[in-house]
Amino acid sequence: MEPSVLVERREGWTCLTLNRPDKLNSFNEDMHGRLARALDEASTDDTCRAILLIGAGRGFCAGQDLSDRVGREGPPDLGATIEAFYNPLVRRIRTLRKPVICAVNGVAAGAGANIALACDIVIAARSAKFIQAFSKIGLVPDSGGTFFLPRLVGDARARALAMLAEPVAAEQAEAWGLIWKVVDDESLRDEAQGLAAHLSRQPTQGLALIKEALNASAANDLDTQLDLERDLQRRAGQTPDYAEGVRAFAEKRVPIFTGRAS
Repeated sequence: MEPSVLVERREGWTCLTLNRPDKLNSFNEDMHGRLARALDEASTDDTCRAILLIGAGRGFCAGQDLSDRVGREGPPDLGATIEAFYNPLVRRIRTLRKPVICAVNGVAAGAGANIALACDIVIAARSAKFIQAFSKIGLVPDSGGTFFLPRLVGDARARALAMLAEPVAAEQAEAWGLIWKVVDDESLRDEAQGLAAHLSRQPTQGLALIKEALNASAANDLDTQLDLERDLQRRAGQTPDYAEGVRAFAEKRVPIFTGRAS
């Protein structure tokens, strides 16, 4: 049997594939553990400068595998599940100091939709759909859903999406600003891999500082954010990639970034 997460290391980037296609790549504890380990390994691998997250088969991820809940006595402690698995996963993605791209094919539902939204850049096949499925079984959007949705699409749409659990087609998601880009189904993998390869050649430390700044902006007032930009720009200006970018500009050539911190 194949592992529930496939890890493929490419030149400069790593592809992580959710691999339970018969279950629409819904999460169980094994997949959580494998994905967490793969992200941790990618974060410390100096040869990996970008990460691509995709799903095998006809969908990206249908969220939690509810068959894990069937037959258990008494009400489950879903808060414990979130604390042990989903919250750490979202935090890993958001704080990882390398860009994380998500390629969504087919359905991204429940936690699967919100894990996609936690990534830095989301590209979707034209046939993809995003569904906040939680209310259909009496639950609350988790995995950052109540954080990401209002910031991406506004309060009115976020409330309707959460309460009505209606699917959002990929093209609508793009128009609303929920995701970055829609491509034809047959182009999704090539487009996503090309994006990962492109980002793997960019100034990795600078991209990490961009993530840091944008993550902080959700809670900061303007003065605090301006001070943070000053501090992060100071750090960015001391990286080898900034020096290379300036040299390349002066020499009228394409820069060759290494991604090194010093």
